[in-house]
Amino acid sequence: MATDTTHNKSSATKRIWEVFIILSVLTIVEVILGIIKPEFLVETDFAITSLLNWIFIILTIFKAYYITWAFMHMEHESAGLRRTVVWTGVFLICYLIAILLIEGDYIHDVYTNGYISWDF
Repeated sequence: MATDTTHNKSSATKRIWEVFIILSVLTIVEVILGIIKPEFLVETDFAITSLLNWIFIILTIFKAYYITWAFMHMEHESAGLRRTVVWTGVFLICYLIAILLIEGDYIHDVYTNGYISWDF
């Protein structure tokens, strides 16, 4: 008996285009913000870095989450597996970002306060 696969194929194609459009829009927003660099976002600091950097960090984490959700088919898995795979990665990325911001701020302070010169 032959089965009709047109419905599955069209819904899969629709899903691929949906994911493509969402990721494209997020990337276009990042590129436009990176080119324009609005002054109020660059000059306003929040938790060690500018708001523009936080926007980039949040959009990047969201894109990584969405890529995992869509391309690893996490939407069809049980809640426990989804949490294990997705949230572990999100927490590790957040931890890495915190370490980079803290250490980067320390190194910037060392160079700014004159303990080491900037000529390298």
